[in-house]
Amino acid sequence: MPRYPVIAICAVSLFGISAACGNGGEQSGTRSPEPPADPPPLVAAPAVAESPDAPGASPASAPGASPPSAQEPSTTGGAAGIAWTVPPRWEVQPPRTMRVATYLIPKDAEDDEPGECAVFFFGRGQGGSVDLNLQRWREQFETDSGGQPSLAERKSTINDLAVTTVSLAGTYLASMGPMFQSGAVKKPGYRMLGAIIEAPEGNVFVKLTGPEKTVLSAEGEFQAFLNSLK
Repeated sequence: MPRYPVIAICAVSLFGISAACGNGGEQSGTRSPEPPADPPPLVAAPAVAESPDAPGASPASAPGASPPSAQEPSTTGGAAGIAWTVPPRWEVQPPRTMRVATYLIPKDAEDDEPGECAVFFFGRGQGGSVDLNLQRWREQFETDSGGQPSLAERKSTINDLAVTTVSLAGTYLASMGPMFQSGAVKKPGYRMLGAIIEAPEGNVFVKLTGPEKTVLSAEGEFQAFLNSLK
């Protein structure tokens, strides 16, 4: 048998023993990394409708959503245990002495100045009776001849509240002093719509005055104001 195959076998054996001793007896042969697992298949997420109330959500983004309304939120007021809704066209004015609220009525195109609706409440049992105030309001107007104009009066019940409404026209004696006190300024061609509401905590007085066309243009709004009482 030839000698060189035996020598080759011995050389291979010695190389294996030497490699093992050089690593403390532990084999550290490099292990091939395992192939990565296949990623899961992509699945489309179910569609979720965006809520109009969610932060940053657009009201029109949800399927079937109605476009946002252009109408501004309603303004409300209250006194003496009652509340009301202010017509959208009326402009809320800054607080004034002895008034619960003041609203500016936009002027008619043919009038020189706007109207005003003032709401008063003086406390339980204060401000005088219904009849006394109707007479005071009548004295704030005069006819062309200097007399007192006729007063159109109507009593009704609105949402269980007794309400007395009046209408006056003529020359308005604009008050320059305390409430119900006539001043020296005379404004011809004026009209007034008034209401006295017998609220749970006392009488509430509502007085809308202004140039006649301006007041007439707000007559429906004045009635809507009263109908909103609760």
